[in-house]
Amino acid sequence: MRNLWSTRDAEAMVVCYAAQGVGREVAECIYLTRLMGGDKQLVLHGGGNSSVKTLARDAAGVMREVICVKASGADMADVEPEHLPALDLKRMRELRQRDKLPERELRGAQRACLLDGGADDPSVDAFLHAFLPQKFIAHCHANAVLSVTNQADGEVLSDTLFAGQVAVVPYTMSGLDLARRAAEAYEAEPGCGGLILMHHGLVTFAEDARGAYNAMVAIVSDAEEYITKSRQKVLPARTKGGFCPNLAEVAPILRGALGRASKTSRVEEEFDRQTLAFRANDAILGYLNDPELARYTNAGVVTPDHVIHIKNRPFLLPAAKDWWDGESFRKSVDKALLAYMADYRAYLRRNARPGQDLRMLADARPRVALAPGLGLFGIGRGMAQALINADLAEATIKVVADAECVGRYKPAAEADIFAIESWAPERAKLQADRAPLAGQVAAISGGAGVIGAAIVREFANAGAAVAVLDLDGAKANEVAKEFAPAGRGFACDVTDEVSVGSTFSEICAVFGGIDILISNAGAAWQGRIGDVPEELLRQSFELNFFAHQRMAHHAVGIMRAQATGGCLLFNTSKQAINPGADFGPYGLPKAATLFLMRQYALDHGRDGIRSNAVNADRIRSGLLTEEMIDARARARGISERDYMTGNLLGQEVTAEDVARTFLHQALSLKTTGNVATVDGGNIAAAVR
Repeated sequence: MRNLWSTRDAEAMVVCYAAQGVGREVAECIYLTRLMGGDKQLVLHGGGNSSVKTLARDAAGVMREVICVKASGADMADVEPEHLPALDLKRMRELRQRDKLPERELRGAQRACLLDGGADDPSVDAFLHAFLPQKFIAHCHANAVLSVTNQADGEVLSDTLFAGQVAVVPYTMSGLDLARRAAEAYEAEPGCGGLILMHHGLVTFAEDARGAYNAMVAIVSDAEEYITKSRQKVLPARTKGGFCPNLAEVAPILRGALGRASKTSRVEEEFDRQTLAFRANDAILGYLNDPELARYTNAGVVTPDHVIHIKNRPFLLPAAKDWWDGESFRKSVDKALLAYMADYRAYLRRNARPGQDLRMLADARPRVALAPGLGLFGIGRGMAQALINADLAEATIKVVADAECVGRYKPAAEADIFAIESWAPERAKLQADRAPLAGQVAAISGGAGVIGAAIVREFANAGAAVAVLDLDGAKANEVAKEFAPAGRGFACDVTDEVSVGSTFSEICAVFGGIDILISNAGAAWQGRIGDVPEELLRQSFELNFFAHQRMAHHAVGIMRAQATGGCLLFNTSKQAINPGADFGPYGLPKAATLFLMRQYALDHGRDGIRSNAVNADRIRSGLLTEEMIDARARARGISERDYMTGNLLGQEVTAEDVARTFLHQALSLKTTGNVATVDGGNIAAAVR
């Protein structure tokens, strides 16, 4: 492990936080914490913790000895002073005398020690930090250490490998019991510089932050060196040749199966959709190609801390045949997924206490899926959670593969894993996404334009992952980056079949599929219809009609593979109903698109796919430019303001108004074949 400590950077952080009234010791702890959090081989996504013992004044102004410990669930990579709540050290240590501290009392006991009653909950390992005497304490889940400790003879191996450096603590669930055993282990070997927590992780400590970090580097490096020198087994290389399933075909089938498994009804509103984060590299594919893959997947997580995110085991997708048969594969995935969920419920029954409330574990669907020959999927009700789960799955592969190279992987017992998974303090780290479109994927064409960008913002703020499509890929990325990782830009020419096809394949690779298409791209050609050349009219039809059909065709193919319904939304313009003089080249294809929308509603309602349109008028955008507004206002002999507010309500209609109408249609689950007008009121454009 590379030692990344920089005295200059640490001192710069001390100076920076001093200006905010933060003391040196807390600032040094922040530097230590971020250093650990930035290394994925040490900690991932809210895992691990750190602390410093210092002095602070309570609400009455009395100076007290405190321990500032990382807040529960806070990400070490970007920790701030508020993520290190201060607890009264004397009161924390007094709790060591308690014989037991029931689960329902743990949080209250810790919060009673906080100097600031409004502070975040401290880590569930706060007692462990308090009971140890050193000033700075660091706790991680280093991959290399887990590979060494997750062995049948892990305790003996750890004692031998780290002799004189650490004391070994048998697996104990986090909380008061672990804190007490950790303190006893240190007191039995007071010269040690750290603790190996079996099947859990590594704790190091010192009187200064750098010493705690250096001890961690030394121990992790020893574990890495041992793995390298003792390597007995090499996992198979990437499969060469033979049939390999296509990601763009597999992902929607998996995603659809997950959505359908959440409910028993076919009604679209009852599907709890998930997004997928895909990973593939030589290490992953080698692992998936191992003949003993089934044993690995059934063994359990590498550290109990991961179980709240990815459950105790992944879902192993059935192998595809030597040729692609989408319907056959979908049936086999559905069957295997139901078996996985039944096994998970049996696991709960085996381990639950009599009368234990397991409603928080009611969702039996997997959080990671492994696809032999293809890669792995992180699964989540939002892209951020899916990426977290993919990271944890990739770390699992690294730990298990290295453990198998030096021995035989054996993690904590199933009952111990369940105890953490069902433990309220751990479950509290998870934030449920309640946004109305959480888990759904929306694709917006013309997404870098004024109206398109407004639609992107509206749908992203409603919880959807957004695929921003535009002819200008750089501008699409610029719009999408505000919502990363749930936003991604794609360069797409909607008039080109190859471009559209490859873009939808990319969307499936990035997000797993698609639920909502907002076909918005367009351009306004003008001219008196008897005078315009046929070439111009065909050009307009290509973008303003055929492109909508092309986009909908590809979206519907994915939606049908998912079999969870979907929503097509078309920007058709008031020109489809109320044509304007010399605007025929634009209005004619828009009118055709309106009827295209209704045909989709008619033909694909049986698939649960809704199809609606928005007719907007006089929206400042790339179509209705400032120059065009000026010209049209002057032609009518009125002001620009009167032109833009020339409707029944006397109000200008904005791109945001159009975006909100599209969102309303996406949320109107029992509406299809509908045309919504967004024009401030124009009777001539009303649908009759």
